[in-house]
Amino acid sequence: MLPVRVGAALLILGGLAACSASIDVATPADAGSAACRSASDQWPKTVGGQSLRTTSSPSDAVRAWGDPAIIARCGVAPIGPTTDQCLSVSGVDWVAHQLTDGVRFTTYGRSPAIEVLVPSDYKPEPLLLPAFGAAAAAIPQGEHRCQ
Repeated sequence: MLPVRVGAALLILGGLAACSASIDVATPADAGSAACRSASDQWPKTVGGQSLRTTSSPSDAVRAWGDPAIIARCGVAPIGPTTDQCLSVSGVDWVAHQLTDGVRFTTYGRSPAIEVLVPSDYKPEPLLLPAFGAAAAAIPQGEHRCQ
């Protein structure tokens, strides 16, 4: 249950911080890993036509775009098997978890994982995932895949 609360809290913080100069986002534990450094080099310049925003995180593994903020973080703990919807988008598997005001997408089968929080203002939320394909693909696919 903790990841749901953390994800929801990040989404709320992103929404509340949208009026300020910087989006308040926590830096994941493995953000400094070699895999996240590679992924960070592949973050998109824009997402769904939304421009890059400044975050409170000192790490390049954390990015935000638009208002309300679409937030991406590399270095989150990989998720295990789940009953949540699993989507394969451009060769990258993502688990979609519905939040109160959006969707949290987490790469599946990659370690560390990338988490993307998409507010419901950007419906249908999965259409934004191709923007994160290059960053996610920079982290090798493990044995777990969407069925």
